[in-house]
Amino acid sequence: MSIAKKDYKRITVKSLVEMKANNEKISMLTAYDYTMARIVDAAGIDVILVGDSASNVMAGHETTLPITLDQMIYHASGVVRAIQRSLVVVDLPFGSYQSDPKEALRSAIRIMKESGGHAVKMEGGKEIKESIKRILHAGIPVMGHLGLTPQSIYKFGTYTVRAKEETEAQQLKDDAKMLEKCGCFAVVLEKVPAKLAKEVAESLTIPVIGIGAGSGVDGQVLVTHDMLGMTHEFNPRFLRRYLDLHTQMTEAFKQYSADVKAVDFPNEEEQY
Repeated sequence: MSIAKKDYKRITVKSLVEMKANNEKISMLTAYDYTMARIVDAAGIDVILVGDSASNVMAGHETTLPITLDQMIYHASGVVRAIQRSLVVVDLPFGSYQSDPKEALRSAIRIMKESGGHAVKMEGGKEIKESIKRILHAGIPVMGHLGLTPQSIYKFGTYTVRAKEETEAQQLKDDAKMLEKCGCFAVVLEKVPAKLAKEVAESLTIPVIGIGAGSGVDGQVLVTHDMLGMTHEFNPRFLRRYLDLHTQMTEAFKQYSADVKAVDFPNEEEQY
């Protein structure tokens, strides 16, 4: 028997757990500024991630490592001002939580107070358990992130699929259980085998959001600039481009330049 889908006027961490229980898939996209977040929110996306991928997409860095806590707060503040329905999750950037649980709590508190975000996301498992617990004990919701963790790219040395071997797969399953037990409200699984991701999702009561983790999880996340086709160098198997804005924007800019140089813009109707 199918269950009627609830119409959520505002998505909360509790909403996501309910959605999983009702077999309703969760949609999640990134945003880093007011204008994009307003469109994403109005489209009915459940979760907006202010990702440290802003380091790549907005600042042009090769990795996510350079972005700072101050920069994440800046991006998140604009996003929060735009939304009416979506849950806003903000990445804790590299270096803001790994070394010291007290520093992790200070970082999370700054994000919540200064940006108005609704939750934080942290990469890692048992190695950051104490930082996660300290943040949760302060009443701040935490989303976990396992599998390919971009902040650890120099440790892995590659962006290849994670947890293909049994030892790493078992560690991922153990870490996922640990995150749930600690009190995380959801977990992102990035670039792991679909069969493993499905197994993890079925073993947890909290939602599992996938990116390159197959369809057997509880929801999906993509980088908005990638799925809109604004970027074109990045071509992983899991990415579906819903638009080709790179081509469309380029043509629009060229046409604008041509119109200006030909004194075709502005025309008589576009002047005062």
